[in-house]
Amino acid sequence: MNSFVASRLAVFVVVAFALVGAVSERSARAQVGSVTDSVAAAVTPDSAGADSDTTDNALANLSRDVQDVGRDIVSGNFTQLKRRFQALIGSIAVDFFPRMIGALVVLLVSLVVYWLVKVILGRTLKHSRAVDAGLEHILMRTYRIVVLTFIAVLVLSQFGVNVAALLAGLSVVGIAVGFAAQDTVQNYIAGITILIDKPFSVGDNVEINGVFGSVNKITLRSTRVRTQNGEIMVMPNVQMINQKLINHTALPTLRVEIPFGIAYKEFPYEARKVVIATTEGDDRLDPDQPPEVVVTQMNSSSVDLSLRLFLKNPHQELRVRFDYMERVREALREADIEIPFPHLQLFIDEAKAFEESYLMRKNGGSESKG
Repeated sequence: MNSFVASRLAVFVVVAFALVGAVSERSARAQVGSVTDSVAAAVTPDSAGADSDTTDNALANLSRDVQDVGRDIVSGNFTQLKRRFQALIGSIAVDFFPRMIGALVVLLVSLVVYWLVKVILGRTLKHSRAVDAGLEHILMRTYRIVVLTFIAVLVLSQFGVNVAALLAGLSVVGIAVGFAAQDTVQNYIAGITILIDKPFSVGDNVEINGVFGSVNKITLRSTRVRTQNGEIMVMPNVQMINQKLINHTALPTLRVEIPFGIAYKEFPYEARKVVIATTEGDDRLDPDQPPEVVVTQMNSSSVDLSLRLFLKNPHQELRVRFDYMERVREALREADIEIPFPHLQLFIDEAKAFEESYLMRKNGGSESKG
């Protein structure tokens, strides 16, 4: 264990000396090389081409130094290790340090500008009436991706990277990924369609696939709906636009129907007066559209009616519905109006198998047996 630690300390000392030696050696070379570079710059006609060649040469030198260090470590040639490290660290310090400083300056300035524009854009979209919460989220996310990609291109250009070739390669990769992820691309397109067409917005009460809930969040890939049980149902955007969807809060008013039935012996106009009386004084209802009770069907065992209410606030639909279902039932019970329920009567006629049974006797089996 002690020998292992000692060997690690020895390697650390060698690296430290290599760094010091490389910096001192390269600083001297840099002073001499500055004069040579100025003369070469004056003589060279194409500065852009020379800068590209310099970058290529620096990369080649760095690659060669890294390969030499790797070979020395693998072969155990520690005699040349110090010199190899000096050459490697020197190449990094002299060839890439100025470019790294320029890249850091570009990065810092770009991030400051990005942050300032993000704050201003976010406040503008938040106070805009034409942009809802879902569209605001998408716009801010798109801005972040586009600007950060542009900043990355600027930083890479400081190191002499051929940005045009890089973007061309990324575009080819993007096409391949697009074919491989067709479902995801379809959901993205559907998400953009939802944000532009606006069949629903965040906070709307919708019904899809027989499930009633409130739209919680809209993203490019999916829409999240909060159900009545407090669950989050994640629906792909393709299904949100391809299936039947009912928006209960798209209009300023909403009609709610409370179905109920009465027996055939009762009179619909009496039930109408009793039920309409339960709506008096309810400020949740639209005063311009009074409630009404209509006969909807003559059923097999009941006369079906429906109480129609018009709400000023569609978001109160569930609360009003549950409230009036109980009100109607209690009002009919207090008015002694029968609410029928399905029942079955069985008549037995000429059933020989039951002739000897006490059930077929005239007194209905009430005669004594003894």
